[in-house]
Amino acid sequence: MGLMSKLLGGESRSAEDYVELDIDDFDADAGDAAMQVRFADIGEHNDVIDIKDAVYDGDIVVADITRHTTTDRTMEHISDELKQVAREVGGDIVQKEEDQIIITPGGVGISRSKLGR
Repeated sequence: MGLMSKLLGGESRSAEDYVELDIDDFDADAGDAAMQVRFADIGEHNDVIDIKDAVYDGDIVVADITRHTTTDRTMEHISDELKQVAREVGGDIVQKEEDQIIITPGGVGISRSKLGR
């Protein structure tokens, strides 16, 4: 299983689950990057505010939605709000299986097919 498959796997993860990999000759600090990949948990509707802010700021967000089912009314509202944000910024949004939503800023699309297939 590849690194991204592990990162985007079906299990709920926390910041402690990610290992920072050293990159030789890499001078830029992640905080200086024009775009970052951010991770979030959606436990309640208020969690959407930080996700929306990150996307408006130009970041990609991978949100864990394992606390909700796809038929949950709260999840329907959250999905609608995040779809609206993606439309407003010209970005993209997909739901990966039953546990994650990925939302991107303008200029970043999400392929609907896996690599190598």
